[in-house]
Order: sequence, then C-alpha cells, then structure tokens
Amino acid sequence: MTEEDEPPTAIPPTSAVARLSRRPYERELKRLQAELVAMQDWVQASGARLLMIFEGRDAAGKGGSIKRITEYLNPRVARVVALPAPTERERGEWYFQRYIQHLPSRGEIVLMDRSWYNRAGVEKVMGFCTPAEHRRFLAQCPVFERLLVEDGIMLRKYWFSVSDAEQQRRFQSRLEDPMRGWKLSPMDVESISRWEDYSRAKDEMFVHTDTSEAPWFDVEADDKRRARINMIAHLLSTVAYSQIPRPPITLPARPPAVNYIRPPRELVKAVPDHAATLK
Repeated sequence: MTEEDEPPTAIPPTSAVARLSRRPYERELKRLQAELVAMQDWVQASGARLLMIFEGRDAAGKGGSIKRITEYLNPRVARVVALPAPTERERGEWYFQRYIQHLPSRGEIVLMDRSWYNRAGVEKVMGFCTPAEHRRFLAQCPVFERLLVEDGIMLRKYWFSVSDAEQQRRFQSRLEDPMRGWKLSPMDVESISRWEDYSRAKDEMFVHTDTSEAPWFDVEADDKRRARINMIAHLLSTVAYSQIPRPPITLPARPPAVNYIRPPRELVKAVPDHAATLK
C-alpha cells in the first residue's frame, strides 16, 4: 500500500478540490521523475549544489513528496537529511551549526525533511526554545540563507499546507492502520490542540524569512497527488538544467568459464524458499 492509498475503512477525503485521478497522476509523475534524473545528471556534471527544504503541517505529505522525488535518483548524489532531536552537546552549539555539515557539496542534491525551521515552528510552539532564542533565529535566518545563496547554493523552500479537517482525517487513518501507526507521534497529537498556535508561528516565520533571495513556495496539499505533481513541476521550472549526454555502453560477451567449478549449493547457508509456500 502506497502513501496515497488509504485502507478500505478510511474516512473519505475532506478537500473540496477534486482529487487528481490515478492514471494522469502516474503518467505525469513518471515524466517528471525522468526530468528529475536529467536534472540530477546536470547537477553532478556541472558541480551545482541544490538544497531543498520541506516544511509544513504534520501529515501534510512532505515525506511522500520526498519519496517520489528520490525514487529514481542516485543516493550517492541525492540524499535525504532528517535529523533527530538535538543532543545535549548540540544544544550548546550555535543553532545552525548542526545543519551546516549536511549542506550539499559540489555535484550534490540534499533534501531536508524538516530543517532549521524547527525553531520557528515546533520549538516556538512547544516551548523548547526561549523567546530570546526564537527572536535571534528570526533575525539570523535570513542572513544565514543569504550567505548560502551568495556562495552558489540553489535553495528551494517548500511549505506544505493542509486544512485542519484533512489533517484530522489523515491522523485518524494512521491511527487505524498498523502499517503506518508509527507515523503518528505524541507531538502530532499535540498539534491538533495547538493548531492556531502553529498558524501564528508560521505566519510570523514567513514575515521574517520569505525573502527575495530565499522565498517560500506554498504547496496546497489536501490532495497529495496534486501536491506532488505541482511541487516537482515547480522545482524543475526553477533549475536551469540541461540534458547531459551519457556515453554509450556496450555489454561485452560473457567469456566461458575456465578452470572454475562452483561449490555445491549444499555447502551454502541458503535463504529458505518462502515464496514456494505462496498460493
């Protein structure tokens, strides 16, 4: 079951926007994924550095979008960064310090599933940082991002928006699905009662960090399929990549075995043939 699929007992989607049908979704997704591979080849060949930040409401579909973007990309070129809570030592560092080591190097793509914007969101709302630390972040973040852009990093920031009713539906669906129950954390549950607090924090964050050098792009995500298609298409439109021709590869003829006999299979600890038990 993929993320956009819901269990048979799931509550129907709440969005008034018609859900994008599966066939055109899958057709366009494959086309866009082929373009993502072409963009990856260009990034690697040109030595560009691409950094994507994914933020938004809990259950807004950030992870699903990241999964579709990276599905056919080379993990040695495109990597996902999803940091855990900071350690005690990291709490004593400059706030941005733990993120700097994960920035893309030459020829790399980095996708951040949550980022330094934790300070403007969950840390602000849940009281994990002081008001002074929050104010300092809002002042330093635009400067920090300007330095990244001036150094040549292509920074793309996406905020995934979801309605309160649709978020509630997705939480309920996760609660009823043993395969996805791990995606519903106590922090997610807490976000329900703090919906307006998160809204105010997001609005304040945008005021300070939606800059000309590093603008925010809002993704309407009540329909996950539309959100993925729209977000990927926008990303590709903002990167001036070009097709990089790949050198032709010809597979050589396999030479016959000479003076080699494979050891008997009985000497190997083989994996049991579970597939043979299936009807």
